[in-house]
This record gives sequence, structure tokens and C-alpha cells, in this order.
Amino acid sequence: MCLAVPLKITSIDGMDAVGEKDGVRRKIRIDLLKDPKVGEYVIVHAGFAIERLNEEQALLDLEAAREVEDALRELYS
Repeated sequence: MCLAVPLKITSIDGMDAVGEKDGVRRKIRIDLLKDPKVGEYVIVHAGFAIERLNEEQALLDLEAAREVEDALRELYS
């Protein structure tokens, strides 16, 4: 199963970009978005930014992901 994750765009070079979540950076492609900007939040699936998110929704999604990660960590520790 693959999940789409919210990342914040931190740099752009052509159709390549870097997205960040909790200090972890990864290369992403931005081909599918019209005029993406540094600082925007995007949903990334399989390395491609597929949709923009407003900041409020992105922060809510990131917090929910952290809660799930914490619960799993607690369950398996």
C-alpha cells in the first residue's frame, strides 16, 4: 500500500524540487502542478507532487501522521 504524504516545498530546480517533513527532505517531481512555489505544501505520491494543500490542512494532516507514528512506536516498543 502506498500513501500520499504532505511535504513543504523548500527548493525548486526546473521540474525537480525538494520537499520536507519534520526535517526529512526528499526529491520530488512537480510536473503535475501549475506554477508551484517554494513554501507551498503539496501532497506527494510515488515521488510526484499531485496536489496543493493549504497550510492549515497540511499542518492538520502532519499532526495526524505524527499521532499515528507515535501510537505505532508505543505499540511496538
